Amino acid sequence: MLSGVIRTETIIAVNDVKASANWYMSLLGCSNTHPDGDVFDQLVDSDGTILLCLHRWGDHEHPTLRSAEEGRAGNGLMLFFRVEAFDAVWERAQALGYQIDEEPHLNPFAGHREFALRDLDGYDVTICSMPDSV
Repeated sequence: MLSGVIRTETIIAVNDVKASANWYMSLLGCSNTHPDGDVFDQLVDSDGTILLCLHRWGDHEHPTLRSAEEGRAGNGLMLFFRVEAFDAVWERAQALGYQIDEEPHLNPFAGHREFALRDLDGYDVTICSMPDSV
């Protein structure tokens, strides 16, 4: 049996780490740990929990991050963020001016509100409300 806290720290490959960090910070209202990083950055919430790591394509020879030409960014991956301030994040998402795939709606299976959009590199991003804020 496992003990202690286990967290996932998702890393995605991006073309421009700074631009992607700025996009996610604008959307989620989070901050980053490597503001001058061109190769790597971590996006964190207000208590320092890592939400997402950004890694530039081709650096450090990680097998799955070698080249954007060797695979489609986000194939089989959905970035899913549960947020407390759902309406505020929706407003920020619209202000970013990027492709909205689904407008806010109630997901009857999960019991929360959600919307979906694409980030700068084409990753699918779903934002959902906390269960008690429907």
